[in-house]
Amino acid sequence: MKILVINCGSSSLKYEVYQMPEQISLGKGQVERIGLEDSFLNQERGSETFHLDKPAPTHTEAFAMMIDALLNSKCKLIDSPEEISGVGHRVVHGGEDYAQSVIIDDKVIKAIEDNIALAPLHNPANLIGIRQSMNIFKDVPQVAVFDTSFHQTMPPSAYLYGLPRELYDKYRIRRYGFHGTSHRYVSNVALQLTKRSAENTSMITCHLGNGASITAIQNGVSFDTSMGFTPLEGLIMGTRSGDLDPSILFYLEERGYSMKDLNIMLNKKSGLLGLSGISSDLRDLEAAAEAGNANAIQALDAFAHRVKKYIGAYAACMVKVDLLIFTGGIGENGVNMRNRICNRLENIGIHISPELNQEVGSQPGVISKAYSPVTILVIPTNEELQIAMDTHELVSVS
Repeated sequence: MKILVINCGSSSLKYEVYQMPEQISLGKGQVERIGLEDSFLNQERGSETFHLDKPAPTHTEAFAMMIDALLNSKCKLIDSPEEISGVGHRVVHGGEDYAQSVIIDDKVIKAIEDNIALAPLHNPANLIGIRQSMNIFKDVPQVAVFDTSFHQTMPPSAYLYGLPRELYDKYRIRRYGFHGTSHRYVSNVALQLTKRSAENTSMITCHLGNGASITAIQNGVSFDTSMGFTPLEGLIMGTRSGDLDPSILFYLEERGYSMKDLNIMLNKKSGLLGLSGISSDLRDLEAAAEAGNANAIQALDAFAHRVKKYIGAYAACMVKVDLLIFTGGIGENGVNMRNRICNRLENIGIHISPELNQEVGSQPGVISKAYSPVTILVIPTNEELQIAMDTHELVSVS
């Protein structure tokens, strides 16, 4: 069974084809800069690559480029659209409607539409991807895999804000959490690696990249997570501020900053980029810090401090912590950052091994000392594979 995974963004279209249930990737590609004159497609199958520069004014043209590349390029991934047995779509926001992946029908589409207000940049693009796919792959089951669904198991104590109750009742203002597909994937891999059962395991998963979030998982379900009503809350990220005193916004508004200015500042000009004044890329900051740049050093320390605080907070709220997992671009590759984060967490049973930490990277592995009560793991995430797994499971029983 071949499963097509689609991640349709506001200006990009990413896709991958999996042979299931073997979980083998047959190749992947992406159309970038949709809506601009210099849009292009890149596709790869093993060591073979295909590149096409072609205008894609809308997602309709981008899908046509994708289908042509899938079927006709020098590294084509399928011989016919009929080979596709199911299409899995990454959908950012399912609100409170869905706690798991579902086969898409009119009810699901309406729910995605109803949650556009909660994800105005993402849900409309996700809907475009779903509708284009339905037009091309007629009668093929389409599956929605929501970034928010994994966190629907959080108790009210974790998802409610200290705001007037009417704001939740009327506008559903609450913590939703994101990166759920990634947190779910690495938590399941961790259980397999450590040969533990979900029912007696508590873990903290750290998805650290340009976007970053931490999730506390008990008995296989999300108990709390750092991103909130939007992905802006929580950790310091590449360009996002993370947690801050809300009164800062009122203070800046009184000094001439518009709400639009503040929105752009907090989402695009803050985080590692804003603190360092250099870059949002950890590698650039590590190099600058090595050269003695004080702003880079402070930005890296602030990033690690915030992650460390969340780990400690979640440890305090759970019965125990068995596993600490690092994933995402920084989590998987940031050797020095993992050391910074774990430094002085020995008091809660987290003992990192500098030697193992140096060795582990592209493959899953343990980086804790043998006597560490908490096992520390680095696990590369694979959200596309998780979407393919969900789609295969639903299509197989439908």
